[in-house]
Amino acid sequence: MKRKGYERFAVLRRSFPFYLCAFILILGAGSGLLLSKDGIPEDAKYFQITADNGVVLHVLRTEPSSISLYSINDNVVRSETNGINGGFFWDNQLLSIAVMDGIPVNGSPKEYGSGWFNIKYDRGTIVYDRVTGMVDVQRAASVDDLHMSDATKFWAQGGVSMNLKDESKWYNLAVKEERLPFPDDERLRSAMAYDNLGEIYLVVTSSKCTAGQFRTAIKRNVAVGNLNEAIFLDGDGSSQLLAGNVKLEGDARKVLQMIGVTGERR
Repeated sequence: MKRKGYERFAVLRRSFPFYLCAFILILGAGSGLLLSKDGIPEDAKYFQITADNGVVLHVLRTEPSSISLYSINDNVVRSETNGINGGFFWDNQLLSIAVMDGIPVNGSPKEYGSGWFNIKYDRGTIVYDRVTGMVDVQRAASVDDLHMSDATKFWAQGGVSMNLKDESKWYNLAVKEERLPFPDDERLRSAMAYDNLGEIYLVVTSSKCTAGQFRTAIKRNVAVGNLNEAIFLDGDGSSQLLAGNVKLEGDARKVLQMIGVTGERR
């Protein structure tokens, strides 16, 4: 009897790694978030590019259905969620649109600083319509100005229009009309872009550059030949990224809002 007991224990011990792996896979599938070996969700890809103008781009590419917007009031790296910083803010007031399925991420609908408004200006806002699956940029002062199929089935992230298809007018639109801060200073930069298939690109620099240099680097190196449009996000010390083992914390400050890559959701 004692020998049989030892044999059963030996079998269980040999089988334990298999059962542990199976349990982890089931747990990951149940949560809807499967991570690759580098800690990035399976439906996302990270890559780094040094543009010919010297700007170093860090890019997270994913499907729009995998995007979630959060109010974190922390550094993106410390959030432990893959993604980048979001829109502009002041203290605990969000100055850019950030809405998930009709709910602003930092308060209640129509409340100042909640993420319902692009405060003061009509600004470029990327909108994903869950019903049609379409992504576009809309200039808006508030969520009330946006167009979508269902007011409870979309996300919207505000920033400043990059206007990638108009070389002669982009600067005037971004700087004079939408008031992009410090466009000609060399600073860290962040952006959200999408291609003709609707895939999303979250972009952060680890080198300082002007807004024009950043825009050029994106145009020439991200989704080449297939890039559609983009918006500038908050920048400088707020330019932050977490992509598995890649960590860019800006100047280590807290940001109010981030754009997370959290796996497929409908």
